[in-house]
Amino acid sequence: MKLASLKQGRDGVLLLVSRDLGRAVRADDIAPTLQAALDEWPETEPQLQARYAQLNEGSAAGAFDLDMEQLASPLPRAYQWADGSAYVNHVELVRKARGAEIPESFWHDPLMYQGGSDTFLGPRDPIRMADTAWGIDFEGEVAVVTGDVPMGCSEAQAAQQIRLLMLVNDVSLRGLIPAELAKGFGFFQSKPSSAFSPVAVTPDELDDHWENGRVSLPLLVDYNGQPFGKANAGVDMTFNFPQLIAHAAKTRPLGAGAIIGSGTVSNKQNTEWGSAIADGGVGYSCIAEVRMIETINNGKPETPFMNFGDSIRIRMEDEAGNSIFGDIYQHVERYPGP
Repeated sequence: MKLASLKQGRDGVLLLVSRDLGRAVRADDIAPTLQAALDEWPETEPQLQARYAQLNEGSAAGAFDLDMEQLASPLPRAYQWADGSAYVNHVELVRKARGAEIPESFWHDPLMYQGGSDTFLGPRDPIRMADTAWGIDFEGEVAVVTGDVPMGCSEAQAAQQIRLLMLVNDVSLRGLIPAELAKGFGFFQSKPSSAFSPVAVTPDELDDHWENGRVSLPLLVDYNGQPFGKANAGVDMTFNFPQLIAHAAKTRPLGAGAIIGSGTVSNKQNTEWGSAIADGGVGYSCIAEVRMIETINNGKPETPFMNFGDSIRIRMEDEAGNSIFGDIYQHVERYPGP
């Protein structure tokens, strides 16, 4: 099943989207919003599945051609957005670039931060920032949306509460991160609003590419119209989604609609640090990794972070080349002020 939110009000209007992403039908008579559907999933899910089948058969009343520009992120705002760092290769690169080794605990205890979830960007909304000196970067990720997760749940219990999957552009301001982390209290200003794919999908839509709590497909990243990354989200993922969810729920329950991110998708590609697509590798899912490798190899970074006018596209395709989630496609714009 594929679900989306039409831009309207703060929380959007719930839509069902056809498997080929071409058509949609409103489902707000079943649940007004995606959050409302998740809150009562045992009751709403069968009704949504029945209408989804009608939509794909061409018999759904009121179906219309889908315009991705009219969509918010599937959850335009959420009660919880917690982002992990499941690809330890990414963490290794970050620390290696500043001459630090990763602690042994990073291999068995996930990193995770709690992000702002009150103002998600739509998948086609611009990234508006006041200053490029802040080091604007994109981060291509995968995320899951949960049902109600009990505190202290097992990984098996966590797996049963995975309702939906999405793609993420976790926007980061690299120039602000060091000073914030130096305070010893985590990210805040350096993590502005994130954007999610136009469509959220139930795990069965991925067929056998959803296995062991991982999505085993390339995450395709184009930067300014050029291929930048195609790292496989199922490779080098040290912690799977049930592990990340159980970690987040160790000392608190998670309410329905909680979003748990994978962190930047990153592959070693049978090399020490990975390599660019132009060099025969699978590339990268953020600019920071390129800059880290430049620092390791040359003593300093050369690739700039994003500037006004730059664009980022993040998507995932099935084996036939069909888009699964729709594209996140954003441009960087100057923020004019409040």
